[in-house]
Order: sequence, then structure tokens, then C-alpha cells
Amino acid sequence: MSATSTNRLRDLAQILFFALFVRPFMALFIGLRVRGREHLSVPDPFVLVANHSSHLDTLSLLSLFPLGRLRHLRPCAAADYFGRNRAVLWLSRTLFNILPIARENILPEDHPIQRMRRTLESGESLLLFPEGTRGKGSEIGELKAGVAYLAEQIPGLTIVPAYLENMARALPKGEYLPVPFFCEVRFAPPRRLSGTREQMLGQIRDDMETLRHG
Repeated sequence: MSATSTNRLRDLAQILFFALFVRPFMALFIGLRVRGREHLSVPDPFVLVANHSSHLDTLSLLSLFPLGRLRHLRPCAAADYFGRNRAVLWLSRTLFNILPIARENILPEDHPIQRMRRTLESGESLLLFPEGTRGKGSEIGELKAGVAYLAEQIPGLTIVPAYLENMARALPKGEYLPVPFFCEVRFAPPRRLSGTREQMLGQIRDDMETLRHG
């Protein structure tokens, strides 16, 4: 089977998974509410940045995009977790189109920032959790500088800030079975970052904190 045919089958599998399972699950079981959905209409490539507290976060965010656009969205995910065996890696790439990011034993030629940059330059968009790991509760943890590095290297890069509420209650860290709990996703208007890396991270945090108290 050619690479083109394989990619088409993968794209179809992802579309069917979200259409038949993820979207009904989010609407009926989680009762997902959305504020600022219109801000997702930005053209590729862009970086969507959000707080992270649950495995439901990626599902929730991807479920809000048109099905035909999923193939252009690459959630950044820890390679040591989502690539821990071939089956998990295959499912993660097929159903979620993840971009595996190394957190240890990083080689210069495969540095996470450069992988993300190449992905953006190819015309695909990133879903990035700048806290770097799942937090606890509603507080926003320390933001890693990766998104600021990307903004430095790609002038004019569009950033879409988001805040997810109650995901940790619906599926807490360490749990595998979700419970019904109304959750909400809030989006801020797209922005372009400026200033030093610290100032860029401050701009993102300000947006996310505004959304958190929204």
C-alpha cells in the first residue's frame, strides 16, 4: 500500500473516530460548552495554547474543529508516554495525529523546538500545553518557554490562547474512567507575541488567567 493510501486511511479513521465517538461523548456525557469558538477560524499554521489537567483536554479541543481540518492539527505529546509501545504510538498517531516530543535524551538534530518549528513551517498547526504536564485543579502552573522560542523563530506566528474548566473533575489525573461533569472551553482572540521571552509568556498567562476568571 502506498504512503498516500495509508495517509488517507489514517485520515478517514480519525474522522470516523471523532464523528461517531468523540463528538457525541463530549456533547452528551461531558456536556461540553464553548465560549469564543469563532476564534478557531484562524488559518493554519497557528499554535493553540491551553492549560492542562486531564487526558480529556486534547479530545475536547480537537472535537471543536471541522472534521476535515483534523489532519492539519498536531497535538504535542510526550514521546515517553504516548510512544511507550508500538500499539499506543500507532493509536495516538492514527486517531490524534500527535507530534511526539522527547522529554529526555534529547538530540540536537531532533530538538523539540525544531520539530515543532518544522511542523509549523510545513503548514500544520500545533496544540500545545505550555505547562508541560498535567496540573491539579484550576490553577495555571509555570509556563515553559517553548512557545516563546517558536514565536521568536517564526515572526508573525498566530497564537490562540484557551482555558479548559473542570476537565480534571471529569477525568482526574491517574483515573481512566470519566464521570459526567459539565466542562467548558474558553478561547481568547488570536494574538501575536512580542517582546522578550518572559514578556511573551506573560502575555499568554494574562490571557489564560483572564479566561480562567471569565
